[in-house]
Amino acid sequence: MLEQIARLRRSSAALDSSPLTFDGGGHYRIEIPSVETLAAFDIAVQEAARREVPIHRISQGSGIMLLTDEELAGYARLGVAHHIEVCLFVGPRAAWDGASPSRATAEGAAIGARNVGLASLHGALSDVYRAVDHGIRSVLVADEGLMALIAKAKTEGSLPADLIVKASALMGISNPYSAEVIHRIGADSINIPAETSLPELAAFRSVTDGVLDLYVEGPDSLGGFLRYHDIAEIIRIAAPVYVKFGLRNVAPMYPTGSHLHALAEQTTAERIRRAAIGLEHLARAGTDLKVDESCDRAGIPVA
Repeated sequence: MLEQIARLRRSSAALDSSPLTFDGGGHYRIEIPSVETLAAFDIAVQEAARREVPIHRISQGSGIMLLTDEELAGYARLGVAHHIEVCLFVGPRAAWDGASPSRATAEGAAIGARNVGLASLHGALSDVYRAVDHGIRSVLVADEGLMALIAKAKTEGSLPADLIVKASALMGISNPYSAEVIHRIGADSINIPAETSLPELAAFRSVTDGVLDLYVEGPDSLGGFLRYHDIAEIIRIAAPVYVKFGLRNVAPMYPTGSHLHALAEQTTAERIRRAAIGLEHLARAGTDLKVDESCDRAGIPVA
């Protein structure tokens, strides 16, 4: 086993191109994270059209539990209308629900956004069912147990078989074998650390055929890395991959409410601008990497 890891390290250093693509033949898709309000979603769509940025997925971090039924239905309607996957975070989670005082300690911080105890799991799974009832077909998860329960529910038929489960960056999926375990449990899209080096990225792709997603620009809470000059190599090595455009120097806004709507909407517009910058970097690299243009993508809401 040690020799297997050593061989993987040596082969990954070659930075080979990924042989994989999305089903439609594309190498990459674009994700805009932290789209926290319906107004922000609408701004994302308008700015993307103006800047000619394709949006394949928007994600949201405040959580399903803090959306009204009307807002959930609104997210679904916008996703259907613009053919965009809508990925909503599941809650409650350890940092917010008071079930884990150790979460606030240095050692306990590793609990992260996981679900502590059965009550938290019950609430989180209830979130998933509620979102699905409103047409959502993609959820953002940070707990392995919840992921396994969702997978079982999909198999048994109480959740749609095409429901996308995205593993959050908050899970700390920090090596290729962890990514493959998460993929086997039920993650359809795996958010690996933003600082993952190109050789390590090649190792991830060698070990798992799951879809990866990676911040090109990460929020300060996840390191604040800016990797625009790496974008072509990231896509070439990691395909199929979602490239995510977060934003540095932004005050914390999870969970968002009306008191933070202006911040949520302004930062969403800037994330679209950052995506346009990333696409210009990619164009200057002169590669033959293709954006995914398939029309039957999983995760897009249903009416």
